[in-house]
Amino acid sequence: MTATDSSATPGAAHRLRWVLLTLCVTEITSWGVLYYAFTVLSPQITADTGWSAPAVTAAFSAGLVTAALVGIPVGRWLDRIGPRWIMTGGSVLGVASVAAVVAAPNYGCFVAAWIVAGVAMSAVFYAPAFAALTRFFGADAVRALTVLTLVAGFASTVFAPLTAALSAQMSWRHTYLVLAAVLAVITIPAHVVGLRRPWPPITTEHHVEAPTRTARSGPFLALIAAFALAGLASYAVIANLVPLMGQRGIGTGAAAVALGLGGAGQVLGRLGYQRLVRRAGVVPRTVLIMAGVATTTALLGVFTAYAALVAVAIGAGVTRGIMTLLQATAVTERWGATHYGQLSGILNAPVMIATAVGPFVGAALASLLGGYAAMFLALGAIAAAGALLATATRPRTPASTAPLRS
Repeated sequence: MTATDSSATPGAAHRLRWVLLTLCVTEITSWGVLYYAFTVLSPQITADTGWSAPAVTAAFSAGLVTAALVGIPVGRWLDRIGPRWIMTGGSVLGVASVAAVVAAPNYGCFVAAWIVAGVAMSAVFYAPAFAALTRFFGADAVRALTVLTLVAGFASTVFAPLTAALSAQMSWRHTYLVLAAVLAVITIPAHVVGLRRPWPPITTEHHVEAPTRTARSGPFLALIAAFALAGLASYAVIANLVPLMGQRGIGTGAAAVALGLGGAGQVLGRLGYQRLVRRAGVVPRTVLIMAGVATTTALLGVFTAYAALVAVAIGAGVTRGIMTLLQATAVTERWGATHYGQLSGILNAPVMIATAVGPFVGAALASLLGGYAAMFLALGAIAAAGALLATATRPRTPASTAPLRS
């Protein structure tokens, strides 16, 4: 049985739609301020402070790694008390951390501020939102998760140009202060009011394996490794596609178009995910998409014509978009929703770390192998290893809740 049935009454369905709307708005804002704004402002930060670009990026990466590690206990708390106060607290801490980034008088304080921001990220990014929708929507979670990832995927579309427009008129510090105010005004009251629905209990039809035992099982460890390897390759593509095209004699503007079309591919992939759920089981589906990551990554290292590279970049975006939903449903479809928060936190930690180090790994491989083409081939092999590991992710015991409905 599931924790809740979103179609039980019209009133209940209406309240659940408000939960989904709340998370769509707060995820766009949280990702926009705490993540995408940095990608726009980092050159100004470097120029203003005199710190090197790698040093500034390393501070931001420290926040991402912190988010990954803190996400494990946050997931455990989510299972117990629900998302309302955890996500509200994360919003408050996010505002404070951005203010600390602005006020940092030296590099050490700058790093510390981003570490605090990482704690906030663990409480407001996808993981707690996914946990909320999985518990609130029960068997209808796939539809809700698809809507959330589709809408939140526009965070960069909204906040990258907004940040650029603000920074053209004021310093990076003042820009961040404005964005902190936006984060406070939108997400704090939204989390308090929009997530006030009681946290539904989980009911099960049979004995549920302890989460610590599940986390040590072979299928779960294989799942962690598979997502980490595929995620490493997938996000290294984003950071290294423009340099690859530069080596092929393609201009920065044309390369940026290809990268943007890859982002559009993510939306296409998420739109088609429910159909994929109906046609393929969870393990074959996971293997198929990770094999797609491997294939598109390797082909970027093979093709030289711009049109072919654009087509493959879109394909890579499709698989990357589906990977987000695969990860969101991986635990529930294998082990049920009872310990979703804790198990997802354990699963997400290595994946977030792989995402954080992906650009650096890609650049290092390009240097070691003598070019970006060889680097993409190596990353394709890494993703292929992830697809192979995904074949071993079928759990020994069935999920404790009904399968997710599309």
